[in-house]
Amino acid sequence: MDWSPFDAVLFDLDGVITPTAVVHLHAWTEMFDEFLAGWGKKRPFTDADYVDYVDGKPRIDGVRSFLHSRGIELPEGEPDDPSSAETVVGLGARKNLVFNEVLRRDGVTAYPGSVTLLDRLADTDLELAIVSSSRNARQVLDAAGLLDRFEVIVDGNVGADAHLPGKPAPDYFLHAASQVGCAADHAVVVEDAISGVAAGAAGDFGLVIGVDRGAGADALRTAGADVVVEDLAELLPSAPERQADETSS
Repeated sequence: MDWSPFDAVLFDLDGVITPTAVVHLHAWTEMFDEFLAGWGKKRPFTDADYVDYVDGKPRIDGVRSFLHSRGIELPEGEPDDPSSAETVVGLGARKNLVFNEVLRRDGVTAYPGSVTLLDRLADTDLELAIVSSSRNARQVLDAAGLLDRFEVIVDGNVGADAHLPGKPAPDYFLHAASQVGCAADHAVVVEDAISGVAAGAAGDFGLVIGVDRGAGADALRTAGADVVVEDLAELLPSAPERQADETSS
């Protein structure tokens, strides 16, 4: 791929850099299945529910979206609701506890192809940013040994502080572009979630790359992906774009 027309690359985290989407899926499934059992709902949370209602969204938006799909109404709750609270916020806190338990127990290893691409892009003038709805993005990057690879991290904590609407709205990505000093049409968005690809398309970014980790290439293209790959190693530049100055003696 020719990266020279662009000034920045804005990466989603879960499912793009690290396989933590699987950890999130397990955490959401465990939390919602326990909750649904208490409501007498026999149909469990499914992988399709994760893709359709949760993946790529801020945690509270995901809770709200899934509950709506099942016709369940809960009080919104307060920002400091504990995980025991039967509120939207409480369920979000409950899911976060499960996620962090799994992360502490099992750790996380980045996709090899993603690390290879990051290594090659380090030899360019591109600014690299993480754009994730997760409030745990820094912990995940630290666990994967990649925290120092990104100039800017726009995560769920930044989004909440800045009152940014979550994906599929483009605001998270637009905020990251502004933080690295890049116009949207000179930035690349790399996403695996349908909502994230839709956010990139809505923001009129220079290029939207969909990473097919299970959402389906057709679904990613329909959401607005210009290019779809299965692994970030497919995007390697043909040669380093910034050569070290050569001196002669």
